Amino acid sequence: MQKIKKYLKETIAELRKMTWPTKDELIGSTIITVVVSLIVSIFIGFVDRILTLIIRTIFGGGMGG
Repeated sequence: MQKIKKYLKETIAELRKMTWPTKDELIGSTIITVVVSLIVSIFIGFVDRILTLIIRTIFGGGMGG
């Protein structure tokens, strides 16, 4: 039981040291996350289309249609 109390006490002490982002930092990070996610999804979609075209060219259009 002592170990649990010690763990909780140390955890609370560490949480008090933590600094939270400001509203502006949070908004900026959110915008960056959304933009990067969109760019990555567009890139993956583009690569998927190219690979699909390559596969259909190699194996023919007989897959599923």
